[in-house]
Amino acid sequence: MNELSKDAPSWLTVGEEAAGQRIDNFLVRTLKGVPKSHIYRILRSGEVRLNKGRVDPDRRLAPGDVVRIPPIRAAAVPRARSQPARPRPFESALLYEDDWLIAIDKAAGVAVHGGSGVALGLIERLRASRPDARFLELVHRLDRETSGVLLVAKRRAALIELHRQLRDGEIDKRYLVLVRGPWGDAMREVSVPLHKFVTRAGERRVRPDESGRASVTVFRRIRTWPTHDPPMALLEAELKTGRTHQIRVHLAHLGHAIAGDDKYGDFAWNRQLPKEGLSRMFLHARRTTLEHPASGEKMTLESPLPEELASFLASLPKVD
Repeated sequence: MNELSKDAPSWLTVGEEAAGQRIDNFLVRTLKGVPKSHIYRILRSGEVRLNKGRVDPDRRLAPGDVVRIPPIRAAAVPRARSQPARPRPFESALLYEDDWLIAIDKAAGVAVHGGSGVALGLIERLRASRPDARFLELVHRLDRETSGVLLVAKRRAALIELHRQLRDGEIDKRYLVLVRGPWGDAMREVSVPLHKFVTRAGERRVRPDESGRASVTVFRRIRTWPTHDPPMALLEAELKTGRTHQIRVHLAHLGHAIAGDDKYGDFAWNRQLPKEGLSRMFLHARRTTLEHPASGEKMTLESPLPEELASFLASLPKVD
């Protein structure tokens, strides 16, 4: 990689180790010490070019792509008073790791990547804890308040293969979710197209819309509390597609708000839940089944229900 210039634009050719990365993440890793706000500014202004054209922050790179980086002024790089402590590795949260992929038991409240007011997300912290890793990319995302199984690819070939499995519906992802209201069906398939949009405040949201992307979730009843005030049901959600906020919006569309959902939920109910012992959204990615990207072997990765969620369920009245 060429030395970056402070006085003239630099052109970097993307190698195999950076292939598949989003260009914003590539710049964060390349321009060490430059604030992310400055990186997004030069992306929005068009000062960063990909193969001589403007580029969006979420564009993924391919081998041989040429990235133009404008002069980076010294003022853009703050002087550090002391060497920051290296983030702790995620060893205690590892569910599985080999030379191809990592499965992490993500905690609620942890953003998977930086941006939108988050300086460092899980993937940036993981990279910082493994400076010698040549390739680390998210295979998929989990909402910040959702806990459970999260996959990270350690090779570009693994990322490509796992994305193919996701597109072809070959990865089985199951979630546990607690909802408000009586639920009678043992199994219910919801097929409602979803449209993603951004609010005036810049917040990403999703709504049911016939012109949106096809979205399918299968819900299975696990347990109900019909006499509780309010009635509640514990469900398993199986994703047949992987749209943004899919489970949350499908359930809100049905009139069954997820406990603790601060975007699409029942806000009056949410204010009561902490008094009963639940201070987070009850949505947990408990199991993912896939074929190993190298061997093709079927593998199942499981995350136990977090203590707060398990304790809340245990506190509820017994049901027959």
